[in-house]
Amino acid sequence: MDKIQAVDLFCGVGGLAHGLRRAGIDVRLGIDKDPACRFPFEFNNNAKFIEADVFELHAQIVTDAFTANGLRLLAGCAPCQPFSTYSRNAKRTDLIQRKGRGRADDWQLLRRFGDLAEAIQPDLITMENVPPLLDQVVFHEFVDKIRARYHVAFRVVECEEIGLPQTRRRLVFVASKLGPITIPSFNAPRRTVRDAIGALPPIAAGEVSQADPLHRASRLSPINLERIKSSRPGGTWRDWPEALRAACHNKLSGITYPSVYGRMEWDAPAPTITTQAFGFGNGRFGHPEQDRAISLREAAMLQGFPEKYCFVNETKNIAFATLGRLIGNAVPVPLGEFIGNLFLDHVRLYTSS
Repeated sequence: MDKIQAVDLFCGVGGLAHGLRRAGIDVRLGIDKDPACRFPFEFNNNAKFIEADVFELHAQIVTDAFTANGLRLLAGCAPCQPFSTYSRNAKRTDLIQRKGRGRADDWQLLRRFGDLAEAIQPDLITMENVPPLLDQVVFHEFVDKIRARYHVAFRVVECEEIGLPQTRRRLVFVASKLGPITIPSFNAPRRTVRDAIGALPPIAAGEVSQADPLHRASRLSPINLERIKSSRPGGTWRDWPEALRAACHNKLSGITYPSVYGRMEWDAPAPTITTQAFGFGNGRFGHPEQDRAISLREAAMLQGFPEKYCFVNETKNIAFATLGRLIGNAVPVPLGEFIGNLFLDHVRLYTSS
């Protein structure tokens, strides 16, 4: 069977690439405009990284990354922040688009991905994104462009079904020149917060593990320390004594956010890991039993990264905001592996005869 070679656009720290490599795909190149992604992508994935804005990227750079032997896979997760449901409802998302708020390239990046696919003409294509993109004209324009030359399939994948210990939903798109392609259902053993992070050594709020500089927890103010001590796994701020409740909780607008200041449960999946998952007040990101928010390492492991995945070259460069953004924006590693295995099965089907 011909080896599948991949180039990962918008590669971030390498979550998709790492999953593809686990499946047996040869990841040749990652491209991202964030220089902080270079070290983790190259160090953990044995692949070249190019710091570049995809808007300015020449298709020949991607083409040159492939060798003559093998099937070419163009992969990527074009950021489409206006379509994210995190901290937005559908009405607000629609308002953002109609009024042109936010960066225009937030949704133009998907069109750019389609243009590059058209110019490069790889054998295989994959793109994953947030489920609300399904309802947008830009997505269906993208599908029509690819469908002109490829067989396509897409559906929303519940990441719990592929073994990610997280309630994350992602839109997965695949395309092939070889023949009809499908995205199968997959029922992996259910994994929980305990499965993912239960073996890590305990630390307190504001502390760093001596064994792992990424296993560090953000500080808590005295009142937030009291709040997390009064929180139970799976509970809400409504469990607190009245004196600990914030002023916003007593307003009508506050009662609609029960998952803020919440603890995770050991024997359930984590909530969707976001770029702010290191903060106790940013969602249900409290540790199940220790009085702190989850650490950066725990957030990464709940995204499916292995415990030894190295994100920074020097430990002095670890910053919660930067690492939280890189981890929260990453494609979960098991999703990349699921997509990689999907393509391997597809290629076997059409090359075994």
